[in-house]
This record gives sequence, C-alpha cells and structure tokens, in this order.
Amino acid sequence: MHKYYLLLLFLFFSLGNANSQERLKSNGEIPVLAWYSIPASETTVERYQEMKDAGITHSLSFFSNIDDLQKALDVAAKVGMKMLVTCPELKKEPEKTVKRFINHPAVAGYHLIDEPNIRLFPELSAWAKKIQSVDDKHFCYVNLFPNFADSTQLGTKSYKEYVQEYIRQIPLQFVSFDYYPVMKDRLSKSWYENLELISAESKNAGLPFWAFALTTNYDNDHVTPQTLAAMRLQVFSNLAYGAQGIQYFTYWSATSVNSPSGEDQRGAPISATGKRSVVYDRVKQMSAEIKSLSGVFLGSKVVSVRHADIGKIPAGTIRLTSLPKAIKVLDSKGAPIIVSVLEKGENSFLVVVNKDFLNSINLTVYGDESVKRVLKDGTIVPASAYESSMELDAGDAAIFMFPTANR
Repeated sequence: MHKYYLLLLFLFFSLGNANSQERLKSNGEIPVLAWYSIPASETTVERYQEMKDAGITHSLSFFSNIDDLQKALDVAAKVGMKMLVTCPELKKEPEKTVKRFINHPAVAGYHLIDEPNIRLFPELSAWAKKIQSVDDKHFCYVNLFPNFADSTQLGTKSYKEYVQEYIRQIPLQFVSFDYYPVMKDRLSKSWYENLELISAESKNAGLPFWAFALTTNYDNDHVTPQTLAAMRLQVFSNLAYGAQGIQYFTYWSATSVNSPSGEDQRGAPISATGKRSVVYDRVKQMSAEIKSLSGVFLGSKVVSVRHADIGKIPAGTIRLTSLPKAIKVLDSKGAPIIVSVLEKGENSFLVVVNKDFLNSINLTVYGDESVKRVLKDGTIVPASAYESSMELDAGDAAIFMFPTANR
C-alpha cells in the first residue's frame, strides 16, 4: 500500500512538471492550404478527414460544376476544414454563387485565377468587387507568377511592376505567389530575390503574403521524392521572410483528371491511385511543426532578414553584418544560412535557417541570460539549458526568443 501511494505521488509530480513547461502562446494558426486536394469523385468524409489529419486547414480543388462543390463543402464542414470556392458558376454568375455559399461554415474564400497576365487585372478587379459587394468577410484569391516568368507571361517590363500593379489594381486581402526553388542538388538562383520583393511590396501595401512549398514531382530537375529537408527549407525560408500562409503544391497527384492545366505531377502525398505516399507522412510532420510554431510566426513583424555565407550571397539579398544585442555570438562556420529577426509585441525572435537541404551544418549561437530557445513543439526553454553549439539538420531552422527591449 505504501509503495502504491509513493507511485501515485511520483506520477502526480511527474505529470505536473511535464505540464508546467512553458509553451509559446498563439492567437491562431498559420493557414496551410493544399492545391489540387481531393477530386470530386473522391469526396467523402474519410478522405477529408485524412487530409485534415495531415495538418491541412484549407482545401483547393477545381470543380466542374457547382453541385460537386456544394457536396465537397458539406463534407469539409463535417470534419472542420475550410475550402476555397471555385467552379464555372463563380465566373458566370458571381453574385448568385456567392449568395449561395456566403454563410456556409466551410467557406474560406473565392479562387479567381492562377498566374494571370497583367492584361487580366482590370477584369479580375471587377470580378473581385462583384464578389465583395455581396461578401466582404471572405477573401478573394489570385496567385502570381514567380520572378523568372518572362515579359510575355507577365505583360510588364519588370517583375516589380507586375507585383505592384497586382496590389494596386485588384482588391485582395493578401498577396500570393508560387516558386519551387529546390532542385536535385541546388537552389534556384532567383528564389530569395523573389522573396525579398514580395515581402517588401506586401509590407509597403500593409498586406500579408502567402507562399508555397513543393510537395510533388515537378520536372526532372526537382527533388524526387520531396524530402522533409526540402520542405523545411521552403517553409522556414518563407516564414522567415514573414509569410502568413503556407501552400502545398500538390496534395493529390495532379493528373489531367484533377488538374485543369492537364499537368501530370507524380509523387504527391496522395498518388493518382488514391494511396498515400511517403510524402504524406512528411507533409503531416511539416504541418505539425508549422502549427506548433504559429506563436513565433503568425502576426510577427519582420525586422530584418540577412544572409550569411562564406561565398556570394543570393542576388537581391543583404549580407549579415550585425546581431541583436541579446545575441553575442552566431557562427555557422561559413555554411549558408538565413538570419531573420521578427518582432511580436514584447518578444522578438531570431530564426536561423540552414539553406543546405542536403547536409546538416554546425551552428553556434550564444546569447545573454534573457535568451530562450523555442523548440519544434512550441516549448520554451532557457537557451543555456543547451550547448551553444549544435547540429542543425538539412533545411531546418533554429529559433531563439528574447525581450524586444534587448534587440
């Protein structure tokens, strides 16, 4: 009996100590959107629950008619997911379609077009205004080309003009662009330049931005299959630059049946046969990390983003030359890293991203007694509890927190 009593005391104090760990608080979660999520023929509660279980909060699939969309919305609502409205009727009869769905619990917003030329901006503006005249609570969504698109695709002389006109002409609640930078053995040279411009122009306009991570095969040059390191590099780089939403391309393999563009992307989380691939589990892990770290990134203000590298830094970026007062030492032994400083009220965060998605790096970070470390599950611990030198996995991020007053 005495032993049983001691065991109960041990469990009580053990559980109490475990629950007493400080965790980062957040007023919400970073939205995670899946492109080409579930085709109409697979609309079931089980399929949508499976997608939600992978940490996806928002679904985008392209429906050929409004009744298929209605069915999907009803199913999404049952599992607590949000969807973007997209069907031919939204273009043909926008006001009528919006009135039908405005009060549906699964509606997040309205998808208008992907990668438009500038000549379509006036039409898109008029379309968005028609929708917003009926529903000003849900967002309209237009996704932009990346900066390597040519002038014929953009319709402008420069990418900066393209982004600025998009923001000026179309009444949107956030900026969205796609870029899939991770090749088999290298990063695309202009990716960080694209992030710099999108982050700056969004900030100037007072708008958040959403960015992408590739979760399927894209062509012969891109990573096959999508590794967790490649996803982490894309996601944490986007978040370090201030992204307020993460989008996966794609969830279901985008075959000609599911993709209006007729693309044939393979190796997605769900294959063309409807079975999970290894990427499903990686997406699930990535999404869990995004959710746990929403307290760091959601609503944070970007103070600075700098690059450190023994060689040349990416075009359009700024080299790291100084650190916040609370951080005394930061050394990656010349390995390429991003160093982002974010501010969120009385707390600031130092986010270090390993830009090598193939190899881990040795990182040393040492700060004053106010510095804490934010772990992947959102737990906050004194940085002094860990060695100042660490191995940072390929594509991964290390996050430190300190009082804004010590910045």
